[in-house]
Amino acid sequence: MFPKKEMLVGLAIAAAFAAPVGMAQSDGSSMHSKQDAVFVAKASSGGLTEVAASKLAEAHAKSDDVKSFANTMIADHTKVGDELAQTAQKDGYTPATGPTSSQQAKLTKLGTLNGEAFDKAYKSMMVMDHQQTVTLFKKEAASGKNSDLKSFASETLPTLENHLAMATKL
Repeated sequence: MFPKKEMLVGLAIAAAFAAPVGMAQSDGSSMHSKQDAVFVAKASSGGLTEVAASKLAEAHAKSDDVKSFANTMIADHTKVGDELAQTAQKDGYTPATGPTSSQQAKLTKLGTLNGEAFDKAYKSMMVMDHQQTVTLFKKEAASGKNSDLKSFASETLPTLENHLAMATKL
């Protein structure tokens, strides 16, 4: 015999409430929040963009100060990106694997520049990106739902604020 229609409807409703769209359980104890997922996506793609832009600086920059700053960005953002990926994946979040399409367009344009024109565009990009990143990390540190991501944001924030100060001084 086939199950009664009422029973099938009841099972469908129960299944819908057990795992609402966008709210999968990661470790059986906490639900994913949209804010945390957005944080992981934006923080990871932003970090990858900064590393890519900084690698361009190795070949395109004129200023030794810009090249030195770029080397710091490559080292720091690679380390932070690895830590974010480990934390995110442990808790069931998926970090970005590359820059967004708009970030890639900025990188492509940046890659067409050389010398002083590159330095000016790169410095401007780094200030703007770090302002946005500091805001993103402050929001996650203050109101993130996932305790691991919230701690990660809090612990990483001073480094990012230092990067912003360095970029501003360039």
